[in-house]
Amino acid sequence: MAKIKDITDFLESIAPKAYQEDYDNAGLITGDPRAEVKGVLCTLDCIESIIDEAIQRDCNLIVAHHPIVFRGLKQLNGKNYVERTIIKAIKNDIAIYAIHTNLDNVEVGVNKKIAEKIGLKNTSILSPKSATLTKLEVFIPEEDTNQVLDALHESGAGNIGNYSNCSFRVVGTGTFKPNDKANPTIGKHNEQEEVNENKVELIFPTYLKHRILNTLRKAHPYEEVAYYLQTIENKNQEVGSGMVGELDQPMESEEFLSHLKKAMQLNTIKYTPLHQGKISRVAVCGGAGSFLLRAAMGAGADAFVTSDFKYHEFFDAEGKIMIADIGHYESEVFTKELLGAFISEKFANIATYLSEVNTNPVKYF
Repeated sequence: MAKIKDITDFLESIAPKAYQEDYDNAGLITGDPRAEVKGVLCTLDCIESIIDEAIQRDCNLIVAHHPIVFRGLKQLNGKNYVERTIIKAIKNDIAIYAIHTNLDNVEVGVNKKIAEKIGLKNTSILSPKSATLTKLEVFIPEEDTNQVLDALHESGAGNIGNYSNCSFRVVGTGTFKPNDKANPTIGKHNEQEEVNENKVELIFPTYLKHRILNTLRKAHPYEEVAYYLQTIENKNQEVGSGMVGELDQPMESEEFLSHLKKAMQLNTIKYTPLHQGKISRVAVCGGAGSFLLRAAMGAGADAFVTSDFKYHEFFDAEGKIMIADIGHYESEVFTKELLGAFISEKFANIATYLSEVNTNPVKYF
């Protein structure tokens, strides 16, 4: 039987916690990671009614997009919905796991789901993040190079977009003199040695640093491994905010709004008029996305589907792009489908449910 940690580790292999924003609180909020999983309930929000649903469905793990706890709790006496939710979860041995901005920031995450619902193709990250990659330079004897590289590739180094096992090597000569305390693989104590070596360069996601270095030390033949690490400022095209893609066919503004309403199951849309042209290229961002308006315009988007625009921010469209504010809940509610698909495909023997509770705190009249 799978344990809670098995599921959370799997989810973090898809959306590493290293990719969450500084203000966020992704991860296991309540529960024992060693406990066996009876059932999983996937939801957008975790509030008291979701705990009740988990109890009714005999689920002891809730996987939510939004964390119920954003800031440290100093008391737990039930004075607000956050404390009451936590208390009820603990009393009923229910674990709460949140996978929030880290799921927003990966290529297969929340924004990909929105793009699929709308029917966008040729999608890419709207605002890729920089400084999430590290370059490793290491010196390896020629005859051991392929063996070491195979191990590093297996650990996650050398992937660039649709290409794997990527590296660069330069042939050179390594020199060293082992002292009396050394245990050299090549050479003798107190004698100068020269070895034909390859200087190998390859990149990896920074959050894998410890795994990559452990693998390097195990696979490398030398007692002392000479290597360098350098943070790469290049934008990581697989990590970042929002997504942009293309419709199958250009649409008139009203046609696109009707299509958006149907695809995202909306009752209402707040939008700005597009002064000219049809809508072909569309940017999306689940949740509050006004910070990406300039990126959407820079990417040539005709429309930007997101939520939580303030009144004066709508003016910033200036007729150059249609802002379609569909509501925070409405933009992310299908995340539970995404989570359910991830978990049920990997853990087919565990009962996985999508919450049927509408947790939207905003009502429309």
